[in-house]
Formats: sequence, C-alpha cells, structure tokens
Amino acid sequence: MASIFGFRSRNPARDRETDLQRFDRLAKLFDQIAAEIETERTGLENRYRSTAANAAFLVEAMENGSASTSKGSDVSAMTNSILNCERRIAELARQKGLVKELRHSLEAIVEDGSDRSARQTAARG
Repeated sequence: MASIFGFRSRNPARDRETDLQRFDRLAKLFDQIAAEIETERTGLENRYRSTAANAAFLVEAMENGSASTSKGSDVSAMTNSILNCERRIAELARQKGLVKELRHSLEAIVEDGSDRSARQTAARG
C-alpha cells in the first residue's frame, strides 16, 4: 500500500505544456477539417457551374430545334444534380461555420488557461 506521503504532483508548468500540446493537435485537426470542407465545396461549385451551363445550353438547343426534345430527361437529371449540389453546398457552409465556432472556442479555452496560469504564477511569486 502506498504511503500518502509518497504522493507527488506534477509541476503546473508541465501540466500546462501538456495541455497546450493537446490543444495544438486539436486546433490542427479543426484546420484540417476546415480545409477538407473547403476543398469539397470548391469542387462542388465547379461541377455546379459546369452542369448549370450545360443545362442552359441544352435547353437553348432544344428551343432552337438543334437538339431533340427527348433530351428533356437530360435537363431533368441536370436540374436534380444542381439542386443536390445546392443542398450539399449549404450543408458544407453549415459545417464550416460549426468548425469555425469550435476553433474559436478552443482559442478561448487556451487564452483562459493562459490567463489563469498567469494569475496563479503571480499569486505564488
């Protein structure tokens, strides 16, 4: 059985360094996720613009008689694709906002911990 007098606590500076390393890893993860969201959004917006342009040209060609009216199903498929892109882009914007809020909260936690650490050091010194 361990003696109660044998208990030693870690140095608070060491604890703070451990916390800062953990928070740094979490901040990097938030940044990585934000970059992934941005990459997906950029790709979707490019496909969205391309599909919208193709649909517009196809509708114009159908109206001018240079494309068969049976291409209406292609226009419908493109329209559905455009709507799906719009929904996904909106979802990605929501996710981006959430990650930004989490990153901001993490920064506030780190700042609060630094302030608390500084107050404790001043009180001891």
